[in-house]
Amino acid sequence: MTPDTETLDPETEAKPQPVEARDSMDFDVVIVGGGPAGLSAAIRLRQLAAEHGHDITVCVVEKGSEIGAHILSGAIIDPIGLDELFPDWRKMGAALGTPVTESLHWVLSKTGKWSMPHALLPPMMGNAGCYTLSLGNLCRWLGGQAEQMGVEIFPGFAAAEVLYNEDGGVKGVATGDMGIGADGVPGPNHQPGVELLAKYTFFAEGVRGSLSKEVMARFDLNDGVQPQTYGIGIKELWDVDPKKHHPGTVIHSQGWPLTDTVGGGFIYHQENNQVAIGFIVALDYKNPYLSPFEEMQRFKTHPAVRPLLQGGRRVAYGARAINEGGLQSIPKLVFPGGALIGCSAGFVNVPRIKGSHNAMKTGILAAEAAFQEIKNGSQGGDELSAYPETFKASWVFKELYKARNVRPALSKFGIALGTVYAGIDMWLGTLGLGFLFPWTFGHHPDHAALQKAADHQPIDYVKPDGEITFDKLSSVFISNTNHAEDQPCHLTLKNPGVPVDINLALYDGPEARFCPAGVYEFVEGDGGEGDIRLQINAQNCVHCKTCDIKDTTQNINWVVPEGGGGPNYPNM
Repeated sequence: MTPDTETLDPETEAKPQPVEARDSMDFDVVIVGGGPAGLSAAIRLRQLAAEHGHDITVCVVEKGSEIGAHILSGAIIDPIGLDELFPDWRKMGAALGTPVTESLHWVLSKTGKWSMPHALLPPMMGNAGCYTLSLGNLCRWLGGQAEQMGVEIFPGFAAAEVLYNEDGGVKGVATGDMGIGADGVPGPNHQPGVELLAKYTFFAEGVRGSLSKEVMARFDLNDGVQPQTYGIGIKELWDVDPKKHHPGTVIHSQGWPLTDTVGGGFIYHQENNQVAIGFIVALDYKNPYLSPFEEMQRFKTHPAVRPLLQGGRRVAYGARAINEGGLQSIPKLVFPGGALIGCSAGFVNVPRIKGSHNAMKTGILAAEAAFQEIKNGSQGGDELSAYPETFKASWVFKELYKARNVRPALSKFGIALGTVYAGIDMWLGTLGLGFLFPWTFGHHPDHAALQKAADHQPIDYVKPDGEITFDKLSSVFISNTNHAEDQPCHLTLKNPGVPVDINLALYDGPEARFCPAGVYEFVEGDGGEGDIRLQINAQNCVHCKTCDIKDTTQNINWVVPEGGGGPNYPNM
């Protein structure tokens, strides 16, 4: 990908493709997604097979070009999940990065900061025993372990279709065709997808997975639960001056540059004189002129942050959505023939800013439930009822229950009062007095929060200086994002007239601002002055899913592109 790559027209629609026979492969369990949850599930299945002498065939299909290519997180990890999966992971050389040695929490004004005393923070927000690392590298290590144990891993193949039995249950997935042109017609290098059939299919796609959305809707998995809510995390990796580097120091911030929007920054001093720096913006923000990408750039200009980066070099960039709904937004986890694990369901603990340990544990629990059924002779197609039962008895449930009101309190009461409430709530839980706050707050869909442009003033974002702050295209360039140019646009519009007639007319085109990769642009159409159209630069997409979430009309539907496309994150 280069900044001047050609663009795709949003009105390009895939034409009906000729039916062509697809090869099929049979497994006991197929797992969609090679992240912490999917790999943990695969490994646990093979461990159980070895322990009980009952062979289990397992396949992991991953849309990234390699395991870890699409993995992006801050990241600080609580090793509790890894402890269960591999008790000897230290001796095995797991890629856990740097132990956290110091935790700081800054409250920022435009020109100053106040360090919140650690004693005031609820223990849940501590990082004792945790590690700051590249989650992508940990997944690469887990992938190697899985392959050594006999798991078949297919990177570069996007699971594009859910397959169903005659009785309606899930029987597997099909990978997308390769070599389909932008007009929807198979080209000279066309290769049909492959059907991966299984007794049980686990969806571990991460946040807002396209197939996960489908099964949630088909089986009413969200019935009776609160809407999921999200944030967008934008991250950069910097090589910094060794004199400024303090391995194991982690910093979280709240306050400036945001005012009435939930969010904050993070700075993690990792190994090899590298610092991971990022900013999270909750996607229930109201102002259509807000740009999460630009807020991240502003964060870096703060007097407490800029000196760390001066003289350094930015080496990587990425963005992804983050589940923030908590316990009350977790859907039903099972359906005939499969289960949701990891961020496909949403197990992030927002005040801890951690979810990988919970993702790993849910993968383990689903694997144990599936193994027992297969061992007992099940041919699949049923619901793995043991999985949600063991989840409710697990430390994941207990942790999320204590944190359930923290995120919604910030939206319900505002940043200041919400922070105070959240602190009291977490302290009561720590002291065993959580029964004093027995209620559970709800959520509203993020896209419904956006207000019309007439109710807000544009935000004046300073032009990037190319040293500390940067533009979107140069950022996407160092994410190593690439998509085959001649393929159907994977950012589909339900109604091509909505972006101009509604989003631009009423909200001043927020697509151009909420996307952190410069995918959406309003440009002059063929009709001359006054003729405006939305141009979708799909080749820039870093697969963050923000557009699918924040589009106020819910007109954008993100589906998987051709396998192997998207970012290729190093050390992220």
